[in-house]
Amino acid sequence: MEKKEVKSELIIERELDELRDSFRSGKTREASWRRSQLKQILSFLQDKEQDILHALQQDLSKHPAESFRDEIGTSIKSVNYALEGLNKWMSPNKAKMPLAAFPSTAEVVPEPLGLVLIISSWNFPFGLSLEPLIGAIASGNVVVLKPSELAPSSSSVLAKMVGTYLDKTAIRIMEGGSSVGELLLQQKWDKIFFTGSARVGRIVMLAAVKNLTPVILELGGKCPAVVDSLPCSNKKMAVKRILSGKFGVCAGQACLAIDYILTEKRFVSTLLEEMKVLLKEQYGDNPMETKSVARIINKQHFSRFEDLLHDPSIKDSIVHGGSFDKDGLFIEPTILIDPPLKSSIMTEEIFGPLLPIITLERIEDSVEFIKSRSNPLAIYAFTHDKTLQNRLINETSSGSLVFNDTIVQYAIDTVPFGGVGESGFGKYHGKFSFDAFTHEKVIVRRSYLIDFWFRYPPWDYKKMQLFKAGYRYDYLNIALIALGFKKSY
Repeated sequence: MEKKEVKSELIIERELDELRDSFRSGKTREASWRRSQLKQILSFLQDKEQDILHALQQDLSKHPAESFRDEIGTSIKSVNYALEGLNKWMSPNKAKMPLAAFPSTAEVVPEPLGLVLIISSWNFPFGLSLEPLIGAIASGNVVVLKPSELAPSSSSVLAKMVGTYLDKTAIRIMEGGSSVGELLLQQKWDKIFFTGSARVGRIVMLAAVKNLTPVILELGGKCPAVVDSLPCSNKKMAVKRILSGKFGVCAGQACLAIDYILTEKRFVSTLLEEMKVLLKEQYGDNPMETKSVARIINKQHFSRFEDLLHDPSIKDSIVHGGSFDKDGLFIEPTILIDPPLKSSIMTEEIFGPLLPIITLERIEDSVEFIKSRSNPLAIYAFTHDKTLQNRLINETSSGSLVFNDTIVQYAIDTVPFGGVGESGFGKYHGKFSFDAFTHEKVIVRRSYLIDFWFRYPPWDYKKMQLFKAGYRYDYLNIALIALGFKKSY
């Protein structure tokens, strides 16, 4: 066991006490501190770009272009967006007051929660660590970030960020495996932000119950793509986007990746042929030699894919790919048609480069198919049929619904990102990341200038009339009743 894995409960408690003292000092509430730390994240991303790219190559064999697009570029964009909006986000918001409270004012003041824990995932070890960290810093919290031990090179690079770039009295990165994670979950936090599997998400929730700690869970699920029969002019572009939304994001090891496709029987052969042509165009005759497909994270995950591929019930479903290199942790982009719906590949989240296509008699049947399963993190629908689009909008539930593209919703700072039901709960990205780590405190100021006599006992029918008129904003009758004119209700 590496030395960094050994972290006792006593050491963790001492570090958390230091962080709490730092929060109580008030320095993290200052806009200058928040802004300086965000700028330091920018400096880290710029100065350590090559280290980040190298770490992602070691952990996942990601091509530098993919790594920059999905990890460095998105993080730079998020920091700049937070810096641009920080003053406005921190400002109190005035609230409209009812007549009964006149004369008074009210405002909602955003304040930091305190000590927060971020547990990130291995598939996008920088992006999924920095995105919530940006929100936690922008909102003025002290933070512990635990990167995934399954991406050790990336975790090590992140750990070096604190002390060199970030204020170590307010931000700590704690490396380690499940034992460190368990010790962290035993502590008292003001919020926990977790990205990962539903199985571990349940463990996080159970631990949070002890201290009534609020949690945000970013999980996953089986994200479907509904593919209608498309006009020839859009077909190639649509298939490129479909392939990118599966094999082009960490080899499908992404919560937002397409898990399976729903299409009509009459269209499946055309779709398959187009996919084969474009797969060859993108990955060549021997995808195993390409530098454009990420590798499976470790042997344990690879064994799970072996089991899926060796399942006798899906043997006849494989129509493209299926080869793999165990030593290189590589699995070729693989397409299946109509594997049994009760097979593991259709009941478990795939999280890898295996893409089942389920055929339907009518594309409209896709709505009921999706509704019969757990709420996915995303639904993708390639169709120009307005009726089908409206049915998907009105009859299905998902974290996001994207028409005629994939994954793009993740990069939009102005909309929230998160799941629903078993795909998670809580939102972040952009201002929503700030809100995720903020308590909205209400402040009301009341003058002694005027007081309404009818708000106090003893009660009588006249006071009840005034209450009724007040709740109806019926100012004329309030005046009439107060002046002694009777009005019945």
